[in-house]
Amino acid sequence: MATVAAFAEDSRVQHLAIREPEISGPIHFGQNEAVDQYGLAALFPPDLTGYHDGAEVPLAVALELLRAMLRDNGAWCRLEVQDKFFVHVGFDQYVYVGSSKPCERAVAHACGLGLFAERLDVSPYDPSFNEEPGEQRPADDAFWDRLSWYVSTGEAAILEEGYVQNASRWHRLTQANLDAVRGRLAPRAQLTVWPDLSTDIDAVRDALPEEGTIELVWEDQAGQITSTFADEESFEELNAPLTDARAAAVLPLTLDERHPLFTAVLPDSDGVLRARWRTQQTPSDVRWSQIKALQRGQVCSGVVTSIADFGALVDISGLEGVVTVPERSGNQPVKHQSEIIEVGQKVTVEIVDADMVRERVALSLKATQDAPRQQPSTAPDQPLA
Repeated sequence: MATVAAFAEDSRVQHLAIREPEISGPIHFGQNEAVDQYGLAALFPPDLTGYHDGAEVPLAVALELLRAMLRDNGAWCRLEVQDKFFVHVGFDQYVYVGSSKPCERAVAHACGLGLFAERLDVSPYDPSFNEEPGEQRPADDAFWDRLSWYVSTGEAAILEEGYVQNASRWHRLTQANLDAVRGRLAPRAQLTVWPDLSTDIDAVRDALPEEGTIELVWEDQAGQITSTFADEESFEELNAPLTDARAAAVLPLTLDERHPLFTAVLPDSDGVLRARWRTQQTPSDVRWSQIKALQRGQVCSGVVTSIADFGALVDISGLEGVVTVPERSGNQPVKHQSEIIEVGQKVTVEIVDADMVRERVALSLKATQDAPRQQPSTAPDQPLA
């Protein structure tokens, strides 16, 4: 710790940002058992307020976080000043320090303490190694509009707030409390939207597997929602909360068996998404990124998948769009889409608009007609979101 303090002093660093904070999950890879409150009891309140991604802490607090990590107490995070300084602790307790300064005095200080300061090109815990392809959906106004619509239709009822890795708070959602829930979320939290819990507690008990680790989420009679991890050796301990629960759900830990509705990460107050961690994409998240990449007036090829009274559904590279106002050549109206197109037909369509709340894309078949193509109602090549 004295060596890291020396590097910070040479780098003229007095405050550091907490990045990607975690606490021990159901599987702890450290050499020692996690301690109560993960070694953070003297630094943060029991609900860990202040221990979140992007939180700036004084150097003294950062050094205590370093102590907790070196003792393998159960907490872990990166500590950094952007483009200037960082401290990473490996799972083998190796410490990696980076600085924009030479820090020759600090290197000599480390050697004097019997430590070996080895120069590296990059830390093995550099966040760039965790980068994933694709775009992370932000929990912006469009996200909350979509969530409000999902709540109004009854499809969504529960919001999981991942305020640090391996820890969540759970919120029951109503049309009346959405703004209140949004206002008390931890900065940069990972958000996961779920359907409602089951009120059939017997069915929830039956859903417990014969072996393996699961996450049990339950709502007590007072409306408090809690979750815990358990395996076959501790399933009996779930009897008490399930007996008093008015609703519950068993969530597998494997990603292909967990089926949330959609996810997002909270941006900062200026609307910029600075958090680097990613949620696990759902089909809805994939559709969001596909729709966001489209441009008004863009011409695409697709295949008609079905025809209904309200319009024809067209698959454009895995994204479903709707042609709602078909026209014949010469702009003559038709009575039904089947008069001009059929299922399986390859068509050329124009992107007209998108409803980001319902994740629907409005298409036009005008580009396929013999008559000169009309201009879209808005200027072409404008992003949809």
